[in-house]
Amino acid sequence: MEQTLLHEKTAVLVVDMLHDFVKGALSCTQAREIVAPIRSLLTEARQKKVPVFYCNDCHVPGTDPELKLWGEHAIAGTAGAQVVPELLPCPGDYIIPKHCYSGFFQTELQWLLTTLGIENLIITGLYTNICVRHTAADAFCWGYHIYIPRDCVSAFAPQEFEGDIAYLQTVYGAKIISVDEIK
Repeated sequence: MEQTLLHEKTAVLVVDMLHDFVKGALSCTQAREIVAPIRSLLTEARQKKVPVFYCNDCHVPGTDPELKLWGEHAIAGTAGAQVVPELLPCPGDYIIPKHCYSGFFQTELQWLLTTLGIENLIITGLYTNICVRHTAADAFCWGYHIYIPRDCVSAFAPQEFEGDIAYLQTVYGAKIISVDEIK
């Protein structure tokens, strides 16, 4: 049954679908597998005038705390910090550079979502135990209804995925769906 999620009160977040995460130093096979379902969702969302937000790691060497744990990745101005070609932003999409895990932390995401009257967030991208989780945590704290299409998110390791999905559902009340359920 088709849900009616793609309307004026919904936004799609694309978290860290960048070269360094999909094809580079911090990638995994599963990251490449979610590109096509995300692309399908974005096409449908744009056709229905649903805003799309890219929440992208964009690090400054020597300053951002993530770099101490994960090494240099998604450095501002490098190819590694660019969205993969299959998911390039379109005119009218929002680009939210972030320096830490959450798309909300010290960014303008919350202000933009409030300004647009958004109540529902469809969160896609990488990784379910890091940036997707922290973005979902802040979305929960701000009172958004969270939807996670399980075929549009990935964990570093397949054995982590089900636990990550259960965590998002249990702790943040995320509704776990498939991309086909929201078209």
